[in-house]
Amino acid sequence: MPAVTQKSVLSSAPTQLFIAGEWRDSLSATTFPVQDPATGSVLVEVANGTVPDGAAALDAAVAAQADWAATAPRVRAEILRRAFDLLTARVEEFAMLMTLEMGKPLAEARGEVAYGAEFFRWFSEEAVRIHGRYAVNPAGGSRLLTLQRPVGPTFMITPWNFPLAMGTRKIGPAIAAGCTMVVKPAHETPLSMLALAALLEEAGLPAGVLNVVTTADTAVVSEPIIRDPRLRKLTFTGSTAVGRRLVEQSAEQLLRVSMELGGNAPFLVFEDADVDAAVDGAMLAKMRNIGEACTSANRFLVHESVADEFSAALARRMGGLTVGKGTKSGVDVGPLITDKAREGVHELVRDAVDRGATVLTGGEKIAGRGHFYAPTVLTGVPAGARVLTEEIFGPVAPITTFADEAEAIRAANSTEYGLVAYAYTRDHGRVLRISEALEFGMVGINTGIVSNAAAPFGGVKHSGFGREGGFEGIHEYLETTYVSLNP
Repeated sequence: MPAVTQKSVLSSAPTQLFIAGEWRDSLSATTFPVQDPATGSVLVEVANGTVPDGAAALDAAVAAQADWAATAPRVRAEILRRAFDLLTARVEEFAMLMTLEMGKPLAEARGEVAYGAEFFRWFSEEAVRIHGRYAVNPAGGSRLLTLQRPVGPTFMITPWNFPLAMGTRKIGPAIAAGCTMVVKPAHETPLSMLALAALLEEAGLPAGVLNVVTTADTAVVSEPIIRDPRLRKLTFTGSTAVGRRLVEQSAEQLLRVSMELGGNAPFLVFEDADVDAAVDGAMLAKMRNIGEACTSANRFLVHESVADEFSAALARRMGGLTVGKGTKSGVDVGPLITDKAREGVHELVRDAVDRGATVLTGGEKIAGRGHFYAPTVLTGVPAGARVLTEEIFGPVAPITTFADEAEAIRAANSTEYGLVAYAYTRDHGRVLRISEALEFGMVGINTGIVSNAAAPFGGVKHSGFGREGGFEGIHEYLETTYVSLNP
């Protein structure tokens, strides 16, 4: 089998729009560059879709909807299963492509491919388990029937930080439910989605079921699609600010909407925690994906009795990480996605230090090419520091302390966000208390990772609504019809 190299994956990567089963250039005949965040160099040029291209993609999805909805569930399931097998077999190619456009180390990219593929396997099994119910009217006489049918054409906007998995997490249930799609990947990382579209085509997905429009003008191209009366659902993963605007646009057509938005995850370490295990979990919760994840631990709330021990151990681990280009052997931490993102992270660190925080390790941009930032641990972070209220999206761990459980819960919940919270404790009673008290859609107890294809992923408050994954994930793409039947 030929070796997977940067040159080989880029030479075979699709760079055109995928509409109605055909690869085609933008109607404007323009392109935009995809850059390597580790070097700043241009990897390839990709078709720059326009408003007419978006309309054509929606036309294709609408035209394919009726036949796709009528396709047997087993057929839809087998397409997803073939896609899972193909993606699993090509992990190295997809991992290399992802690392080049997004920056994460190859080991993490391989993990994302495995994680992303699992949504295809999970929803291949859910496709044949869509069902309704039958009941006798409690008053007697008639019968009550319910059935599930696909929502219809769906517009999906996916983020740059998990360019494959955030796509499969939406595409998998849509295929299983019988919905057609227009996908708009992030302009920073379009290559993984285009390669995924080619793989699904190979797996037997009919023309028009999946359409991919890449563009550097996201807002301009997306708004007419969202406002089109033929669209029936919008799903978005990204910032809360953008999510608000999209919800406003979706209101015109009263679309079914699911939003996976920003986070400000607390990581609680109680006095009875296994500190070594807590540090292991902290490394996972903080440093997965270079800290560029909505589930990333954003605030470390540590009991005052173990704060020094935890902080010193975390600083040793963070300070020992190797930073560099993700394709190089031995690299633990890749670059941030853009220089603007790096500047934003550095501003948060500087603000905390100016307010009195102490830097135990890191705290600086790394000189040279690429958007690298040193893994950073801050202690003594004051309550007014921006790093405690804003999503960091980088390798920075701010630590504060608490005196008792009630204070920890108050601090954890003192945010407009509610995606995920983490807690380390060996007290089973406390596990139940905090699981019920924490105002988050997901809670990780003695673990630094909560994402799982078999579990419902999503948040509350300003972190959005709707769930992806688990039994719940497919219901986001289904409507319920009630039939009253007189026998």
